[in-house]
Amino acid sequence: MGIKTGITLYTEGTPNGLKPTILLAELGLEYKLHPINIPKHEQKEPWFLKINPNGRIPALVDQDENGNKITLFESGSMLLYLVARYDKDHQVSYPYDSPEYWETVNWLMWQMGGVGPMQGQANHFARMAPEKHEYAIGRYVNETRRLYRVLDGHLAKSKSGYVVGDRVTVADIALWNWVAAYKYSGLSSIDEFPHVQKWLFELLKRPGFEEGRNAPGPHIYLELNKLSDEELNAKGRAAGAWIQEGMKRDAEV
Repeated sequence: MGIKTGITLYTEGTPNGLKPTILLAELGLEYKLHPINIPKHEQKEPWFLKINPNGRIPALVDQDENGNKITLFESGSMLLYLVARYDKDHQVSYPYDSPEYWETVNWLMWQMGGVGPMQGQANHFARMAPEKHEYAIGRYVNETRRLYRVLDGHLAKSKSGYVVGDRVTVADIALWNWVAAYKYSGLSSIDEFPHVQKWLFELLKRPGFEEGRNAPGPHIYLELNKLSDEELNAKGRAAGAWIQEGMKRDAEV
């Protein structure tokens, strides 16, 4: 049995959607999981937009000690909130205002502002777009490769093998979910980043990562890395149909 909370998490098994499930598992917190059917655009329904006006997953609702509702609708803010409120003994965090705290925030923001957006565009243009735009593919896949190179160089200097200090943090959690999806994003191999590769699979040995990555449903991305480009392109085209539908709906609003 885990630690009881009033948390309800609305999510699905995407790289951003799995960030809070892994952290919740690492902290041993109980929560109510509400899976969101993205292909059916459940995240655009009026009831969900009251929780997240941006119409994206994940979203998290909790209560403070006075019973006031707390709503979070960005994965990065969820990670910071969860460690601030529920990791008082700093299992996966550092004390506020310590050098390690701010370094963790640096790498979390680096993922939110760099790896996620660049790799997300890479997987769209490499796999999902109805037409192949070589400039866009080259732009986003190469930028993703550059960011992985930055991470690889940083991890090469890490004595612990973690992104910050001597323990796993939200920086590792945020980055792991995206790196696990490297091939779907157009990178043919992770072998050119040996320190990232080692880090990826060492974290997978942690029970929290294993539990959290499979919480909304079986984790797919490591298995997708075993497929050929032709097979990945076929899956991307199939997913692209509902993306095009969603784009059309957004344009009409």
